[in-house]
Amino acid sequence: MRKLLLGTTALAAATAMSASALADVSIAGSYEFKYKSESSQVASKDGTTMAHGDTDLVFTFTNKTDSGLTLAYRYDFGHAIADEGAQDVDESSLSISGGFGKIVLGQDDDAADSYNIDEMDLPTEEPGTTLASATIGTSSSITSTDAMKVAYHLPAMGGFTAGVSFADSGTNNGTDKTSMGARYTMEAGGAAITLGYATQTTEATTKDTDQTNMGLKVVSGDLSLIVSQGTTEGVDEDIDNQGASVAYAMPNGMNISAYTFKSEDALDAGEELSRSGVEVAYTIASGLTAVVNVEDYDYKVGTNRDGASTVSDNGTVTALTLKAAF
Repeated sequence: MRKLLLGTTALAAATAMSASALADVSIAGSYEFKYKSESSQVASKDGTTMAHGDTDLVFTFTNKTDSGLTLAYRYDFGHAIADEGAQDVDESSLSISGGFGKIVLGQDDDAADSYNIDEMDLPTEEPGTTLASATIGTSSSITSTDAMKVAYHLPAMGGFTAGVSFADSGTNNGTDKTSMGARYTMEAGGAAITLGYATQTTEATTKDTDQTNMGLKVVSGDLSLIVSQGTTEGVDEDIDNQGASVAYAMPNGMNISAYTFKSEDALDAGEELSRSGVEVAYTIASGLTAVVNVEDYDYKVGTNRDGASTVSDNGTVTALTLKAAF
């Protein structure tokens, strides 16, 4: 009986080990510590703060089936910046990939997020500017959320990629969202040129919110350039966003970038936001980077804005971020 029990236990253990070996497991993580100083027209925003930046712990389980399909489960455990000490699930999704492309099910970015090109793609960090009150664009990208959704991405065809996603709000008068985009990359004159376009519609009982983004990215050696434009049309808003950025990678591990952005709402006369900033990022060691950001911003209230709580705001943000990746 003892031999039978030991044999059965060994067989069960071997079976379990064999089953677990079917999946490749990878663990990746990142941590950011940010120290920010702000001088603002709104006195309550003046001062210095310490906070977590983009902090994640990502588990990925991958298995390739006999039929050639690749199954991957991704679990992203993030740190909520707004709630010091709080942690939550950022993304949790299953992907099925093959010659047909890739299907993604679960909590993941909207499809447009994969094809956006905006001015903040070149800087490695957002300085952390927070406006006292405003309902206007802060970048030319399309707003993405991690709500439950289904997505499909075409297989790469030459330099062309595209995808679409749909999120069902689950109510008759909810906010169902359809998001899609495409990119095309080509070589010209020794430079890599990428064109991107994305669009997204969020349904509403009164008027849907439609967003678009289009951008151009040029990479030539160590020099990169982006120009982008975005729009948002919805209830009481007709927003136009325009941005540009440039970056240069130096051989000593330093990366220097600069950007500018402007947003205007045609349905709120006079409402506009402008941002411009510079960034210096230095790789101290593999996986460890120090980043310094300085940004000037200027927000002007429109004449048609409802609510007396909306106020004009301008100022300067200086941020130091230490980033670790593992």
